[in-house]
Amino acid sequence: MLRIVNLFLAPIDGWLASLEINSPQLATAIVRLIPAQCPFERDISLWGHHLFHIPPMCKLNPLYDRFVELRFRALCYLVDTCGSDISAFS
Repeated sequence: MLRIVNLFLAPIDGWLASLEINSPQLATAIVRLIPAQCPFERDISLWGHHLFHIPPMCKLNPLYDRFVELRFRALCYLVDTCGSDISAFS
């Protein structure tokens, strides 16, 4: 099953790996679209009592590492090429 998923996702993975960031607008859009940390991790509390914890599910996404890499490359482009301050994106 995993092999079939990888077969279908391989073209997307290759495209994300080869995506060239060559404009500040594209880099900014990528950094704003891809969150810095997994948005699904939560602590569920009721009346101040911790009920349970939902672990980060992003690691289950087979393209998660590629998206994190793409966000990092966009941040590097903004700093190295454009000289932008990226502290607002963290």
